Amino acid sequence: MSERIPVRAEVGGLVELLLPHLDSAYNLARWLMRNGEDAEDVVQEAYVRAFQYSGGFRGGDARAWLLTIVRNTSYRWLRKTRAYGPADQFDEEIHTSGTETSNPEQLLLQNADGHLVEKALSALPVRFREILVLRELEGLSYKEIVEVMGVPIGTVMSTLSRARVRFRHEAGDLLKTHFSSESHSPAVKGGECVGAGSRE
Repeated sequence: MSERIPVRAEVGGLVELLLPHLDSAYNLARWLMRNGEDAEDVVQEAYVRAFQYSGGFRGGDARAWLLTIVRNTSYRWLRKTRAYGPADQFDEEIHTSGTETSNPEQLLLQNADGHLVEKALSALPVRFREILVLRELEGLSYKEIVEVMGVPIGTVMSTLSRARVRFRHEAGDLLKTHFSSESHSPAVKGGECVGAGSRE
């Protein structure tokens, strides 16, 4: 369970509460920025902002509050560098799925080959990358995601559903390509290609 930041927390106490969430902050920034160095800069700026505006904080979940700042800082950087295109338009009625089933993408995100996950997530729009990282990699609750993203819970659920479908599609395509290329490469045995004619 995440720590609660007391109202009008002193900066010293705030440091103690926010430092344990440094990895989560970097993880979100890296997936949004797609660049480790930029992510480090974003996290540094986000922490500076957190300490700078700590006096106006009204209490709440330390991690969710920090990730909100990281998210906002990331989007500011992306807009500055024009690396961020407008997010896909979202229609609540069209994109809401009735029920949420247990999802293989959660297992894939947490356990699969890092290169595959990187490629599949990178192919998604930034809004989908963001919500999958928050939910599947960082384990935030729907309520925490609402707080971080500043959208209604219905939008969180619908966007997450769409993101999972897109991720599953991208990961499936990558897996097909991977296995297809493996099955077409010649088997090697004892330093020679199996099936190759022997040379006298």
